[in-house]
Amino acid sequence: MIPRYSRPAMVAIWAPQTRFKIWFEIEAHACDALAELGVVPKESAKAIWAKAGKVEFDAGRIEEIEKATKHDVIAFLTHLAEFIGPDARFVHQGMTSSDLLDTCLAVQLQRASDILIADIDALLAALKRRAYEYKMTPTIGRSHGVHAEPTTFGLKLAQAYAEFKRGRERLVAARREISTAAISGAVGTFANIDPYVEDYVAKKMGLTVEPISTQVIPRDRHAMFFATLGVVASSIERLATEIRHLQRTEVLEAEEYFAEGQKGSSAMPHKRNPVLTENLTGLARLVRSAVTPALENVALWHERDISHSSVERMIGPDATITLDFALARLAEVVDKLVVYPENMAKNLDRLGGLIHSQRVLLALTQKGVSRDDAYAYVQRNAMPVWRGEGDFLTLLKKDKDVTRALSPVEIESLFDLGYHFKHVDTIFRRVFDESSPVPRSGTGEGDHAKHGGGGHGGSG
Repeated sequence: MIPRYSRPAMVAIWAPQTRFKIWFEIEAHACDALAELGVVPKESAKAIWAKAGKVEFDAGRIEEIEKATKHDVIAFLTHLAEFIGPDARFVHQGMTSSDLLDTCLAVQLQRASDILIADIDALLAALKRRAYEYKMTPTIGRSHGVHAEPTTFGLKLAQAYAEFKRGRERLVAARREISTAAISGAVGTFANIDPYVEDYVAKKMGLTVEPISTQVIPRDRHAMFFATLGVVASSIERLATEIRHLQRTEVLEAEEYFAEGQKGSSAMPHKRNPVLTENLTGLARLVRSAVTPALENVALWHERDISHSSVERMIGPDATITLDFALARLAEVVDKLVVYPENMAKNLDRLGGLIHSQRVLLALTQKGVSRDDAYAYVQRNAMPVWRGEGDFLTLLKKDKDVTRALSPVEIESLFDLGYHFKHVDTIFRRVFDESSPVPRSGTGEGDHAKHGGGGHGGSG
């Protein structure tokens, strides 16, 4: 992955030196286990750690050897022998290349998962803080991009929190699924190596034993891992797209922070563009691009082939590095998001009260009017307002069919904004696992909800 979209800790997991260090640890732990079984002299197992345990392996030298051997593991083992000497003959006893490669990949993906989980935790913290900040800030809810009914900006952020919380749970499960070791030898039969070695190495490397491998760890595990990354990336794009919409000039209910000295356009000095969330949309596409090849890697020929190898050498680093960067960027965007409650209030009034149409419809049916008739009464008053011809409340009060069922005071009461927010506390308790009891429906949630005026907050 290019440095522009990379962070050092994740990049380090995929560096050649990290891979060679993990390879050595797997081989050395296997020798320890073989020494316990009497297959390898204990002195040799100790010598392997002593002579190579702190070595900085020479990636250039290994590459030079590989040019001749055309085999990366053999090139590494040859280079390792240059440090260890005669005892190197005990390294890789009964193992096959995939034992080393697949167990190493499991360690790398596990470590990458730990970083990604921490990234999501940081994002969740930012979302929770901002959700509570704007918990009762009224804003318009939209469907199909069109004004629907009132909601709160806090609920928008709480929804994103709940989605990323699910993503975290999936990632934890994917980490567990990918964390298996295979030290089972050619075609996975343990013919030349005792299963005890696999168990020993797995524990030392922080993994569990793969119950049955062929010559490779089954790739359905990896497919599940990358599919999970793809889902998390889609959640990133969902929130990024919402922020981009909210920053549109005609909406401007929220926008990305604009740093001092930042420039929005090379041609138009006034521009403040949603470049960070647009970037996140693109990065999400890249992460998802790893999913299909990971799924196609599941079907290998017979006990194994290496059609998956080139794919994983690319999607392993690229997908995890990209997602790490994207999650960190999104957390920063949320943390510094500039929010405009005054514009939200203006947009709520933009349709002249039409956002209360469902309440009027339901109130009419409660008074005995059929649903079809009630819908017709409400719609015939709504359409002129849609065209900019008057306001909804005034037209309803002039409609004889409506006033036959509802008094002017009753009609006015249906335009109370706070009515829509009486269960915000209940939703927050569900999302954020708060322990206070949930009231029964219809009991109300406090004066601030009834009046809808609390918690507007500042500009963020």
